[in-house]
Amino acid sequence: MELLHCPSSCTYKPKLSFHNHLFLRRNRNGVDFESIWRKSRSSVVNAAVDSGRGGVVKTAATAVVVEKPTTERCRFEVLSGKPLPFGATARDGGVNFAVFSRNATAATLCLITLSDLPEKRVTEQIFLDPLANKTGDVWHVFLKGDFENMLYGYKFDGKFCPEEGHYFDSSQIVLDPYAKAIVSRGEYGVLGPKDDCWPPMAGMVPSASDQFDWEGDLPLKFPQRDFVIYEMHVRGFTNHESSETKYPGTYLGVVEKLDHLKELGVNCIELMPCHEFNELEYYSYNSVLGDYKSLLLCGLCFATSLIALWQNQSRFNFWGYSTVNFFSPMGRYSSAGLSNCGLGAINEFKYLVKEAHKRGIEVIMDVVFNHTAEGNENGPILSFRGIDNSVFYTLAPKGEFYNYSGCGNTFNCNNPIVRQFIVDCLRYWVTEMHVDGFRFDLASILTRSSSSWNAVNVYGNSIDGDVITTGTPLTSPPLIDMISNDPILRGVKLIAEAWDCGGLYQVGMFPHWGIWSEWNGKYRDRVRQFIKGTDGFSGAFAECLCGSPNLYQKGGRKPWNSINFVCAHDGFTLADLVTYNNKHNLANGEDNKDGESHNNSWNCGEEGEFASIFVKKLRKRQMRNFFLCLMVSQGVPMIYMGDEYGHTKGGNNNTYCHDNYINYFRWDKKDESSSDFLRFCSLMTKFRHECESLGLDGFPTAERLQWHGHTPRIPDWSETSRFVAFTMADKVKGELYIAFNASHLPVTITLPERPGYRWQPLVDTGKPTPFDFLTDNVPERETAVKQYSHFLDANQYPMLSYSSIILLLSSADDA
Repeated sequence: MELLHCPSSCTYKPKLSFHNHLFLRRNRNGVDFESIWRKSRSSVVNAAVDSGRGGVVKTAATAVVVEKPTTERCRFEVLSGKPLPFGATARDGGVNFAVFSRNATAATLCLITLSDLPEKRVTEQIFLDPLANKTGDVWHVFLKGDFENMLYGYKFDGKFCPEEGHYFDSSQIVLDPYAKAIVSRGEYGVLGPKDDCWPPMAGMVPSASDQFDWEGDLPLKFPQRDFVIYEMHVRGFTNHESSETKYPGTYLGVVEKLDHLKELGVNCIELMPCHEFNELEYYSYNSVLGDYKSLLLCGLCFATSLIALWQNQSRFNFWGYSTVNFFSPMGRYSSAGLSNCGLGAINEFKYLVKEAHKRGIEVIMDVVFNHTAEGNENGPILSFRGIDNSVFYTLAPKGEFYNYSGCGNTFNCNNPIVRQFIVDCLRYWVTEMHVDGFRFDLASILTRSSSSWNAVNVYGNSIDGDVITTGTPLTSPPLIDMISNDPILRGVKLIAEAWDCGGLYQVGMFPHWGIWSEWNGKYRDRVRQFIKGTDGFSGAFAECLCGSPNLYQKGGRKPWNSINFVCAHDGFTLADLVTYNNKHNLANGEDNKDGESHNNSWNCGEEGEFASIFVKKLRKRQMRNFFLCLMVSQGVPMIYMGDEYGHTKGGNNNTYCHDNYINYFRWDKKDESSSDFLRFCSLMTKFRHECESLGLDGFPTAERLQWHGHTPRIPDWSETSRFVAFTMADKVKGELYIAFNASHLPVTITLPERPGYRWQPLVDTGKPTPFDFLTDNVPERETAVKQYSHFLDANQYPMLSYSSIILLLSSADDA
């Protein structure tokens, strides 16, 4: 047998150092995490290795004996195999293994039993003959034998020359990019043997008997214009003790709570990264949360940080935007742990999708094809780097890693091999896992030219004047072209986060082929500015209400191509948006230097949780204003997990590292009687679903929509205007009157005259619950309506400062 080198061991090549990933975390604000990491360790141990396949690897800490291969008879029948499909495929009574590597000079298939994996032992090695087991650039082999509890990986040999982009290391076991499940640690957040953050990993060997009962599940295929999307984190949704789920923090835990989303009016969940990642990637002691004196300095976020201190003192890769393997569901989101060599995670994810579909909820995955967990040149060799670094990553002429992702490397997305890999992966999640679509993190990277870019490479012939260099944004990027015209993928939901960390911002300009949608960051910024009362945004706010035709109409797209959001995982929660002017990220242990500093937030007059009654009432109005705006805007509204009850993160707008109450959905808060905001949100989403006019397939025209000011038909688009109102003809409700007063002054407005009809109040964010939304079962409803009857008799309505309203037209005889 041979001892398996895990990635946590010090790398023996002189160019590499210990690969703690603290400095590679998802940061987009210029913080030098490499220097932080270097300061956090007194030394970095580099190893030297004797040449040859056998020998002794010696480091300052360990001396590991690597035995030479034995001559024992192989327990498997070995045949040449086929080059396609990629990955491990059960067929014909055995398993076919196929993996791409253009520049490797030798390849070895390593088979590892589940019991050998933690001991870092290779159970069986199959050396691949370049003549019999290689077709083109694909290494392949077919094995027959007993694969029970068997895992696999590869070793590749070749040139180690970072200056040329090559990192081949024959001592490293690397993961097959096409592996369908990855086995490593079985429990979330628990270190491996000897406190190892990166214990050995290997892929699941499939079996023909692996079956899942889909019970006839089929895609829901809802029109996207009808969506209400809910961005959520699988672990964070149910890991709080108040969830009282049988399997907290798992796919099964989410299933137990799907009815809450159904009641909220959600019909699409967008799962934050569920591909295999290492939550201990930059695991370290948090000096702020671990030091009570430092904690006191947090002041306004003291309560939240105190909870975090009690629950956890360590930094985690909680969000998961650092993929280890793209085909594999995150194993530690599964209640099954290591059972069935990762098959449990696959089946539990499928069960989540199936149960969501039963409730009329589609499932979209947040995918991170812009970079991987292997980081920059100081990162580990886990998979792509050891297989063929120069193909899978965007490199400069001397082998340096382009870093458009802000995370150390950039996936070489428009390389022919890489883009085929991405398309294969997306197809797998659609056909095998039944997901309904994808949100592409930092999708602008997917439009950049590859390292090997040239017209012949992409189109088959040269183009006059083609001077495109690596990383140049392409008007017709091959990867987006492939996805958009793929017979399987063009029928699912495709959503781009249309920017990256290299300064490329494509909101409204992302190559779309008529089917891609975008996270509308401009909607977020303009709505925040207007509702908090900033001058000069009334016209921009009106564009947002119409589905941002200024961004999408000219390109032939529709309102539903705009994914509207006010808050998301990255930034303030809705409650914090109206509570804090400044970020309070000291609990992250980065001296408050991380996270976005320009949040367009407003604390309503006092910073932090402890505020006067007047300020707290104003904050509740503002939260209702934001949510009402989301629900009455053309386009697709997206809600962030917990915003429906007013979840707070204590002013922390970059909670990537907290596996604790900061990021956990608080079911106890959701159930409190004081959570009147949940009632408001549920009623607003229900109202949106009922209205024919609030999810149009095209942009509203003057035949349907009319703008108003304080008086009918006279809108005010001046720089100082803080009032926007409109009427909308609706085939179900008749006609709606919707108005926003973002001024610090109250106003009495004159309503449009409709002879024979009378305007009736439905929503008024200036009212306390339950009068903020007047359902038929509200106690004393008639009394509340009569209080405004004299205004309505005069065709007028009073609005408080910072409030919004919805009025419905009813017959004068019914009034």
